[in-house]
Amino acid sequence: MNGTDHDPAELDEPAPVEADLAQRVKEAEARAEESRGAHLRAVADLENYRKRVAREVDNARQFGAERLAGGLLPVLDSLELGLANAGRADAATLAEGQKATLKLLVKALEEAGIAEIDPCGQAFDPALHEAMAMQPTNDQPPDTVMTVAQKGYSLNGRLLRPARVIVARAPDA
Repeated sequence: MNGTDHDPAELDEPAPVEADLAQRVKEAEARAEESRGAHLRAVADLENYRKRVAREVDNARQFGAERLAGGLLPVLDSLELGLANAGRADAATLAEGQKATLKLLVKALEEAGIAEIDPCGQAFDPALHEAMAMQPTNDQPPDTVMTVAQKGYSLNGRLLRPARVIVARAPDA
């Protein structure tokens, strides 16, 4: 045989390189199919996670005030009781009832994470206080809160309402 003649038996059998290449292709296709399956599972897991988080956010929006509402119910009961007895009670008894109701309200707010901001005597902080006026005085250092017209409140460290204050300033010379 010369260099151009081939044995017919050799043509029927794939060359070792071709067999190795075919095996590699099969393995690559198997890995690709595994990756595709893993990708589809990950996409499904992510979609399930998104749905679960959306449900949780919706529940939090609907029922987030539940703890506060539960704490306010005794306040409501106390106010209703006070109104029902307003015609029969003297001023001192009504004042005691108001004090007790206020304690219930403060407790309910504290349990809900709402904290009072009462900065009387403290340095003025524009992040927590709203200055209504500045008043000249020698009694307190400048930029100190002299009077609190309306207390402020924060919810878990986040400002709900700034305290409305009157701030000391140096007297005019």
